[in-house]
Amino acid sequence: SACRLCIMKKFPSVLVRTLTSGTSGSPGLPDMSEVRSKLRDIVGASTNWRDHVQAMQERKALHTLLAKRQEDLPPRRMKDSYLEVILPLGSQPEIREKYLNVHNSVRFGRILEDLDSLGVLICYTHTKQEMQPRSPLSIVTALVDKINLCQKIIHPDCDIKFTGSVSWVGKTSMEVKMHMLQLHDGDYSPVLDATFVMVARDPENKRPAFVNPLIPESPEEEEIFKQGELNKMRRIDFNTASLLKMAPTAEERNIVHDIFLNTLDTRQEGEGTVSFQSRKLPPNSVWMEDAKLKALQICHPEERNIFNRIFGGFLMRKAFELGWATACSYGGSRPFIVSVDDIMFQKPVEVGSLLLLSGQVCYTENNYIQVRVHSEVYNANTREHHTTNVFHFTFISENEVPQVVPKTYG
Repeated sequence: SACRLCIMKKFPSVLVRTLTSGTSGSPGLPDMSEVRSKLRDIVGASTNWRDHVQAMQERKALHTLLAKRQEDLPPRRMKDSYLEVILPLGSQPEIREKYLNVHNSVRFGRILEDLDSLGVLICYTHTKQEMQPRSPLSIVTALVDKINLCQKIIHPDCDIKFTGSVSWVGKTSMEVKMHMLQLHDGDYSPVLDATFVMVARDPENKRPAFVNPLIPESPEEEEIFKQGELNKMRRIDFNTASLLKMAPTAEERNIVHDIFLNTLDTRQEGEGTVSFQSRKLPPNSVWMEDAKLKALQICHPEERNIFNRIFGGFLMRKAFELGWATACSYGGSRPFIVSVDDIMFQKPVEVGSLLLLSGQVCYTENNYIQVRVHSEVYNANTREHHTTNVFHFTFISENEVPQVVPKTYG
């Protein structure tokens, strides 16, 4: 079994130190494939692609189970949604192949997929209705707020443990904090912390739906909840200050102007005849337009989620792999992922779509490479392109990398 889902009494972090086991015993201990099949059971999704339309039709009847107001739902505690999953790479070598990369460490794209599935299951655990095996909610990933790594290498032959719980709740959205640890010399040491935001929608995934409120039970939990509220405000501020809505600040204007002056070709005759069109690349630099990689993915039914759209974890894995390849070809040496930021899921991706991914080095400093991956779908019937996601990955390269230099204002 690839992963075992269980609830333990020994917790590894500030978030989970405040929790105590919400369930006595752990019947069944499902593995990660069973976690995904459990998600299918919760929403009544089909296992056969040919039955998916029928399965989604049957969900319509669950509309009657939706709460009319959030106040009608029983409040929950952080420990009510706490889950723990074991990924036994050390004790069960037969599952390693799927997680292994060519450098003999763990494929980070696979970890993103597991975090996405676990995050959704944690939210279904938070919103579970007693005596009701099927959930009327469609819970989907809205964004990955942040993933920070504190280990460069994830070992392919040591057991991994994921833990997590709901850390903040709005009216229709939930923040989930997850932690990943790896077993070394009998102890689990931290590898990464992740913060995801999930949204709840009606059974047909058309309109927002209310979720159970969250009650913090201790000063530590109050702090975690307050941080969730601050995260939400920061995202609102960030969107308000978007360059598409607001002019650059004085500091930003100076940075842009300095880059512009540094790339002007002043070798022409006389200061007055310098052409704004004539640009030169500073030493040990690369034009931003020359630091791109593109990829195309055909979205097959195999990659669908429980709502018969393309699984968010699959999109993250593909975007990460293109981001890694972009950083690798740019820096000329092996890059290591340091953090993942601001992955926005703007539109669902339908099965059968053509998914176009574009990786772009957008900032460099010493050994660090920031890569932005833009993903859009192309509908061959309507000939329309739609942005579905924007991903931001920060890598550290083994060697110092050239400076990336923008050529245009955009």
